[in-house]
Amino acid sequence: MVSPTQNLTLLTPPSNDQLIESARKTLSTQAQALQSLSSRVGMEFSTAVNLILAGQGRTIICGMGKSGLIGKKMAATLASTGTPSFFLHPGEAFHGDLGMVQANDILILISYSGETEELIRLLPSLQNFGNTCIAMVGNTASTLAKNCQCVLDIGVDREVCPNNLAPTTSTTMTTAMGDALAVALMESRNFQPQDFARFHPGGSLGRKLLTRVKDLMHKDNLPICSPSTPLTDAITLMTQGRMGVVLIKQDQQVVGIFTDGDLRRAMLSSGASMMSQTMSELMTKNPKTINENTLIVNAEEQMLRDKITLLVVTDDAQDVVGVLEIYDR
Repeated sequence: MVSPTQNLTLLTPPSNDQLIESARKTLSTQAQALQSLSSRVGMEFSTAVNLILAGQGRTIICGMGKSGLIGKKMAATLASTGTPSFFLHPGEAFHGDLGMVQANDILILISYSGETEELIRLLPSLQNFGNTCIAMVGNTASTLAKNCQCVLDIGVDREVCPNNLAPTTSTTMTTAMGDALAVALMESRNFQPQDFARFHPGGSLGRKLLTRVKDLMHKDNLPICSPSTPLTDAITLMTQGRMGVVLIKQDQQVVGIFTDGDLRRAMLSSGASMMSQTMSELMTKNPKTINENTLIVNAEEQMLRDKITLLVVTDDAQDVVGVLEIYDR
């Protein structure tokens, strides 16, 4: 059996310059269409955002084909940025999945033509349920637009597709309008990075914004000595601790640290005579400290700002409870 694409004949292989020019033309056309869409945004957009903000339920996205694929992305973006949302396939909805819809849910129905049969067939049920519906269409005079409480115009003059057939520019507009809704909702809710992290605990941002110093610090068998400890004993403690550092305490307070770097600097400046010295002579006094409940992202910022690789960790009573190194993440 021959695939339809096997019947397509490549008459003249395009040159590299032609391919690059094609890409530039496509991107430029898309950018112009986005600029045009931006200039048309008006009160209907504000109405849509306010409807979602006032809603007591979820925001449900519905669309077929390419619109459905974009709808899935839109639902995921909304859900991860503070707006409870999910995608509902209109075909499945018509065959039982409407049971997922509650009366206080807001629906965003995406159809560039505004005449997608699977969406039109849902309108009587949604009206019977009492749902508020937002249409995202390219034709504001369409059936879908006329039967929704709010209409977002995503119309374009033509598709960038050379045959003006494949959804290209119109899908870019749909995606962009979905992002515009998500951003406006985030700003309205004062959605912060910490909020984003709560919905992304498995990502690198989530780990940074949810993890605290106490979760990553070294806290067991800390190498600790007194100011009178000889260098030879301090080196033994440093080796046993495997952190390249010794904490020097006096009267229950950390008064200094001695690191691998301090040892190398002492070797360069004092040579063999350093072996007779004590920690009080070699330590770095008043080391930088950080509270154990500080977010790890803030700890990293402090280390980079102070150009250090290690922080002494204290609790709320200022007692030493651990050591944090810059690569502890």
